[in-house]
Amino acid sequence: MFRSLGLAALASSALLFTTSCNKDKADPTDNIESAEDNGNAEEENAAIGDIINVSAPADATAANGSVAAEPADLEKVLSRCATRTYDAATRTLTIDFGPTNCVGPNGKARRGKIVVVFEAGAYRQAGAVTTVTLVDYYVNDNQHTGTRIFTNTGSGSFTLAVRNASIVTLNGTHSWTSQRQYARTNGFGTRTILDDTYQVMGQANGTNRKGVTYTAAIQQPLVKSFAVGCARHFISGTVSITNSREKSLLLNYDPTGTAACDNIATITVNGRTKTIRLK
Repeated sequence: MFRSLGLAALASSALLFTTSCNKDKADPTDNIESAEDNGNAEEENAAIGDIINVSAPADATAANGSVAAEPADLEKVLSRCATRTYDAATRTLTIDFGPTNCVGPNGKARRGKIVVVFEAGAYRQAGAVTTVTLVDYYVNDNQHTGTRIFTNTGSGSFTLAVRNASIVTLNGTHSWTSQRQYARTNGFGTRTILDDTYQVMGQANGTNRKGVTYTAAIQQPLVKSFAVGCARHFISGTVSITNSREKSLLLNYDPTGTAACDNIATITVNGRTKTIRLK
């Protein structure tokens, strides 16, 4: 079974709040925007991981650069209007969505190129380093920039470093750097993802669309279970978001202490705690 790196990256919509998180005078609005920006950034990091995972060659040194993933998995993730080329001499994979919007299976429109260089070791072996750059790359007409470095640490675990990244939108530019460590704690070596569990640590530093700088730091490890009904959100862990105006927000994915598979979380601001529902 195709094991999605994007699922492993645990990012999709993780920090996007629904409208049930009403903003009042006590809420640091800049931090809400920073959390939304950070969530959007991590979601695209996960998508890029998915695209690489299904497009990567079975053997980075082989001249033909044949895809390791099943054709059905490739079609589920990679748009039919995208082209894949591989240069074995430089170990470079290029995914080209073309100069006009190419709509993928998830409904997102992409254009431009994702260029992937396999620098050391086999892609799926411990120690392997994969560097990703974006060339005139847009998602839903928002430009994405920056370098992403995946390092395989073995047993299904990896690190992801994001450098000099930005998302340019009509409402402003979000720029950031981040470092994440994804430790698989269960499920390595089985074909199903339903027994997979990960712990995530790390932090991000950035400037949100309103020009306010922030730091998002994981205080307690974020835990993701892929059991049925659990995979959409983290089941426990906390993230602290602090901006340059000395306003802080603590996001808690497990306010009941039961690691329940639900979309209930809390945010705490100035000693006041509010329950929210995650998208």
